[in-house]
Amino acid sequence: MNSTRRFAIIGCGSIGTRHIGNLLALQAGEVIGCDPQAERRRELEARFGLACADSLEAVWEHRPSVAFVTVPTSLHLAVALQAAEHGCHLFIEKPLADRLEGTDRLLATIRDRGLVSLVGCNLRFHPGLATVKRLLEEGVVGRVTAARVECGQYLPDWHPAEDYRHGYSARRDQGGGVILDAIHELDYIRWLLGEVAAVACFAGRLSGLEIETEDSAAILLRFASGGIGEVHLDYVQRAHRRTCQIIGEGGTILWDYAGGVSWFSAATRQWTALPAPPGWQTNAMYLDELRHFLACLDGRERSVQDVAEGRRVLEIALAAKESSATGRVVEWNGR
Repeated sequence: MNSTRRFAIIGCGSIGTRHIGNLLALQAGEVIGCDPQAERRRELEARFGLACADSLEAVWEHRPSVAFVTVPTSLHLAVALQAAEHGCHLFIEKPLADRLEGTDRLLATIRDRGLVSLVGCNLRFHPGLATVKRLLEEGVVGRVTAARVECGQYLPDWHPAEDYRHGYSARRDQGGGVILDAIHELDYIRWLLGEVAAVACFAGRLSGLEIETEDSAAILLRFASGGIGEVHLDYVQRAHRRTCQIIGEGGTILWDYAGGVSWFSAATRQWTALPAPPGWQTNAMYLDELRHFLACLDGRERSVQDVAEGRRVLEIALAAKESSATGRVVEWNGR
């Protein structure tokens, strides 16, 4: 345990609670929670024996050195900026925010204070996607021309103990909607294929779900390399599905979240299957994500998704929303 490091988990819903458990399991340092809901504070105190604050002011009295920002998306920037101004290194759950306004100030504060930051895109730590990344770097399918990415799951199944209609996903003012919620897909397709040059999108609330936000989105990306990406996102599918297909001149790579990776070689006309690690469980990628963040705090690794990178992915998501609203292709100019 690093006894000098104190972590504040600001927002103790499902993901905040997961991070608390994992930080304690890794013996990363002292952990305190912060949540305005008294019931959540009582649960954390009973489950983990943690000190739990009811406000940000109370958190700063504990002088944390690291802040985990796990509040609703619309509050990310304000909370992260306060934490940075108090000298905290930052772990911000995806997406970075629901708007670009304020991100320049946050970036400047991080830079001026020499802070470490990580935007929590845990799929980068999924062994299947790590394998896809490796295969692409090895050039097993040659020049990539296209990719198809899909993520769909019925929103009421996300947190079955809660009323989905009251969650942040359902609310426009809290930064909900499937485009920002499933920004993992936009992050990792950019991670795999490179910078985006143009974005087009159709999106809307197409189902009978009682939400204010879009429940379905079809996003088309043109990459700087010339390749094309198709990204399907929805809150509607009753059977959870998360897949990726990479099409190259020399073959095809397939990934399924529930399975492993396979790739077809045009040279040999054969498929090669790379199964998922035996016994792998979902929490393993969250643990690996935290191990990476701790290594960044120690100066042993460089953040794979700092706030500057998180902003670039947010720009893509907001461009998709703009395209859907205007019916126009948004040309990418790094704005």
